[in-house]
Amino acid sequence: MNKVLVLFAHPVFQTSQLNQALLQALPDRAEITVHDLYEHYPNFMIDVAHEQALLQAHDVIVFQHPLYWYSAPAILKEWMDLVLEHGFAYGTEGTALAGKQFLSVVTSGGDLCNYQGERNIRDLLQPFEYTAKLCHMDYLPPFIVYGALKIKAQNYNDHISANYLSEQAAIYQQLMDDLVQQRLSAQACASYRTLNEHFPGALA
Repeated sequence: MNKVLVLFAHPVFQTSQLNQALLQALPDRAEITVHDLYEHYPNFMIDVAHEQALLQAHDVIVFQHPLYWYSAPAILKEWMDLVLEHGFAYGTEGTALAGKQFLSVVTSGGDLCNYQGERNIRDLLQPFEYTAKLCHMDYLPPFIVYGALKIKAQNYNDHISANYLSEQAAIYQQLMDDLVQQRLSAQACASYRTLNEHFPGALA
């Protein structure tokens, strides 16, 4: 079985119904570690050695965060700048992450229709894809949960119903179980634009 590290970054987690539902759905098992970066580093003083040890102790690395200005919250960028060092994560001697799986789990305030055409969500997340590949990691397509603003306003429609939160939480639970049980591979998922396509009921 795989050990999965969820690097969670949300500066106002207490206001996010979507992320609360996803985290609460995570299976309570020893193979899954949730690491809340804002909780651990409220002053952004990141312990690089500790973070690198966490990475080395896990087989799958998950970045879970809201989409902020087509990217991630500030602490995750700071984490990447400091932790993914030359000689550790990349470069001739930087092979510590080689062969590990990488996955972005992203929540969005906007709807699926907001991320089409030139704002295709896969294209927007390319910096994470290129980072994973530079670090010799196996990149899985991102998993996206849309419609946070509609949920907050209870502005439901044909795609986002009153049951949407529980439905997405169940899909996320299945996704995490699949990662632990080694049911997902970069090769098997290569044809997906997003990992949503793998799960019936996920907006894709």
